[in-house]
Amino acid sequence: MPLRVGYVREHFSSPLLQFAAFDEGRTFSLVECPGGTGQLISRLANDEIDVALALTDALISGIANGSKAYKLVGSFVSTPLNWAVITGKDAKFQGIPDLEGTTIGISRPGSGSQTMAYVMALQQGWPTDDLKFQVNNDIRGLINSVNDGSTSAFMWEWFTTKPFVDAGEVRFIGSVPTPWPSWLIAAHPSQDRAPFSEVRSFLVGLTKYIREFDSADSRASKNVDYIKAHFGYSADDIEAWLKTVAYPQDCLVIPEKVITDTLSILEKAGVVKVPEGGFDLEQFVETKVAKFA
Repeated sequence: MPLRVGYVREHFSSPLLQFAAFDEGRTFSLVECPGGTGQLISRLANDEIDVALALTDALISGIANGSKAYKLVGSFVSTPLNWAVITGKDAKFQGIPDLEGTTIGISRPGSGSQTMAYVMALQQGWPTDDLKFQVNNDIRGLINSVNDGSTSAFMWEWFTTKPFVDAGEVRFIGSVPTPWPSWLIAAHPSQDRAPFSEVRSFLVGLTKYIREFDSADSRASKNVDYIKAHFGYSADDIEAWLKTVAYPQDCLVIPEKVITDTLSILEKAGVVKVPEGGFDLEQFVETKVAKFA
């Protein structure tokens, strides 16, 4: 049975989509998760997917907080993610400091949109133990919530949100880049669902398509045409995004520093609590698939 690979249909996923078009379902099938990383993690736990390409912070915090639904098996995007802070088109909020004490919209508990709200609070010097959240499931629910006033703002990737800003539906009031590389790959630990050999084979294939997408020739022309055709962004926005993004040369390698640095920041933000004796990094990574760098 092909691996079920969960992903978010965004421009970041272009190399995965190109790989899937070649594979044609022989070794893996794609499962779209518009609710983001929170939904990906939920589907891993509920036997709806076997592998997930998801946000670094939410994956690491999930394991640190006790999840046994997955372990890390690879890297996907090696540059930070620029999270836009979004409010309603007619809302009173003009900047991030105005959001203190208000209710922030998130897609799901444990999602990147929630984790980054804690990071934003840490940067602003707000207490992190009394943040208020409202779950709104997906980008459309989040947009509705800031416009009906049930939330003050939400956080989502900058370029994914820009078309809604350009259309006048919502407003940017700031941004918070992640202090870590943005995307990792996780797999369910069960050998019935995600056999090590099949996961490794998937990651080797994905690496090939990432290297092609990340090449100078592809960045100069093919990538712009591909993303424009599949996601509808303007050429200017695509070219601006391509200047900010980088992918790993080998998806099977996870830098140890990514995990330790992310845990350190998440602990400061109050998202995770360090156990007595510290974290065991092999708790996070399936070393029969991935290797540390």
